[in-house]
Amino acid sequence: MPHFVIDCSENIIKIKSPKEIIQKVYDTADATALFSKGDIKVRINPFEYYNIGNTTDDFIHIFANIMEGRTVAQKKNLSDRIIAELKLLFPNVPIISINIRDFEKATYCNKSMV
Repeated sequence: MPHFVIDCSENIIKIKSPKEIIQKVYDTADATALFSKGDIKVRINPFEYYNIGNTTDDFIHIFANIMEGRTVAQKKNLSDRIIAELKLLFPNVPIISINIRDFEKATYCNKSMV
């Protein structure tokens, strides 16, 4: 926990390597000190086929799923910092966004919990 799933246009991974993008998101999330060391998970899904407002403009959107309990201010800081870093990496990409969703602790389960 947490999970950061990066959806992006396929061209994004031609501009920067998937490893570099993933590491940037990981390092930025880690720097917030909101998560335990080693718990952060980041994945990337480049899309060849998509429609963004009837265009094929490049895009990056991150779905961040974190355990409940962080304040709105903490989540806003996390969002702002990740987007700021991605803007530096991709100054010409018109759409860079993130949304943060809370996992409900009462209903979350993984393999080690059963």
